[in-house]
Amino acid sequence: MFISDCRREFYDVIVAQRVLLLVASDVDALCACKILQALFQCDHVQYTLVPVSGWQELETAFLEHKDQFKYFVLINCGANVDLLEILQPEEDTFFFVCDSHRPINVVNVYNDTQIKLLVKQDDDLDVPAYDDIFRDEEEEEEDSENESEGSEPSDKRRRFEEDVIERTMRRRQRREWEARRREILFDYEQYEYHGTSSAMVMFDLAWVMSKDLNDMLWYVPISISQRGCTPRHRQGCPEMKYVTDIGTLQRHVSRHNHRNEDEENSLSIDCTRIAFEYDLRLALYQHWSLYESLCNTSYTSARLKLWSVQGQKRLQEFLADMGLPLKQVKQKFNSMDMSLKENLREMIEESANKFGMKDLRVQTFSIHFGFKNKFSASDIVYATTSLMENIEKEGPETTNFIKALDSLSRGNLDKLHQGLDLAKKHLRAIQQTVASCICTNLVISQGPFLYCSLMEGTPDVKLFSKPVSLCLLSKNLLKSFVCSTKNKRCKLLPLIMAAPMDVEQGTVIMVGIPPETDSSDKKNFFGRAFEKAADSTSSRTLHNHFDMSIIELKTEDRSKFLDALISLLS
Repeated sequence: MFISDCRREFYDVIVAQRVLLLVASDVDALCACKILQALFQCDHVQYTLVPVSGWQELETAFLEHKDQFKYFVLINCGANVDLLEILQPEEDTFFFVCDSHRPINVVNVYNDTQIKLLVKQDDDLDVPAYDDIFRDEEEEEEDSENESEGSEPSDKRRRFEEDVIERTMRRRQRREWEARRREILFDYEQYEYHGTSSAMVMFDLAWVMSKDLNDMLWYVPISISQRGCTPRHRQGCPEMKYVTDIGTLQRHVSRHNHRNEDEENSLSIDCTRIAFEYDLRLALYQHWSLYESLCNTSYTSARLKLWSVQGQKRLQEFLADMGLPLKQVKQKFNSMDMSLKENLREMIEESANKFGMKDLRVQTFSIHFGFKNKFSASDIVYATTSLMENIEKEGPETTNFIKALDSLSRGNLDKLHQGLDLAKKHLRAIQQTVASCICTNLVISQGPFLYCSLMEGTPDVKLFSKPVSLCLLSKNLLKSFVCSTKNKRCKLLPLIMAAPMDVEQGTVIMVGIPPETDSSDKKNFFGRAFEKAADSTSSRTLHNHFDMSIIELKTEDRSKFLDALISLLS
């Protein structure tokens, strides 16, 4: 059931209990976790934190801890499946679910005892009415009881005839109701998308409790910026909802960071200041060189077609049009001449319009730690994601999660800088792979969708066995392909991408993303399509990820699985 008062129905319930936090491995979940941890610290709430990267880990964690805990808080996991069916908990176990995945499973919505859903009241959820999807069986039992009633043979015969007619009518009504139910559920569950970020839900709770701090507030723009940096983008969030969330966030930022302009030079060395400002749509450019950022940002790489010789010439022309010397743009941004940096945004924006990059300037949130350290929200997203998906083994499986979580704290700037360095490597790997796929024509049309498969031995292929990295590669590849192809039909197609997952077990990881169009409401239909294709072909798939559009598949089943998808989506 939906909770209408998070403080009374959620926080006041668990504040005196031992709580198990089950947190998904994505940036929004980490940000929400940091806010909740801060609240728990204020009120001395006892809790245990367990990171979970998929349904298997969620089930394992629950089984290991169900005897020690009765209260479970799930962040960005659990809303879009029948949680009670998966976990089979005791009746005195309670789940508080803060999950941005949509649609929410209807059983979770209408369970008013064990499942408590934390959502913003203004979320447009479009949940079907209870009577449209649930039906009591008591009426049928009454029918069978009535069959034995009646004393006289003539009465029995008459009643029998009436009952036959009535039962026939009831069966027809039930068939019609079941057909309508299937249609309603199909319409409701067909597309996967994201609602309000979990971090914003948690910050609203802190705000209601008058415990909201600037440090907590900073986690919210990071979680929202995740949609612009990673494949969730706005394909997972309706445009109007995204705009509304940004507006709400702006008001909180103004409230926490209001000061006069003449206070600029009186800032203390340990102060934190958040700003909403115009910036360049260039990945990590303030922590990199401008040249590297231009080459490894998906937007500029796709628009300039940097995988080609002609594209490299256009880049040189773009820099020349701005009047920026190559020596300046190839050194670290912090080392560039101040005279160039001061007017850089205006110079780039003016030239970008000439080269078809009208959206190079965007509004974004940034934070200042003291005098020197400035980061944009997207910088943090790239760094945190790279730490979580680091392929270099450095200890237990949870090491990456803990490092990523720590990097969000301003007291751990060294970990954040490690994440930024790692993010640069990952962005280079992604753009190099995109260039390779475009130049070798690996993206092929399969009818209703585009398909690309990475082979074992491809450089950095191990990185792309990670779900978020593969999704980001897919999104960037589709953007570049749309800019490179002359086929108008192919420009409107979605993309399915596959990469080796486990060579020894013979599995691949596969992701589906919606078309690269100007639609403001790009929802992902691949989750349900993958399920149906797997069922119809008995393909050996593993739907282990919280995002339904990511699956694992046996390599030898790939052909029949794709054939089923083509048939299903045609």
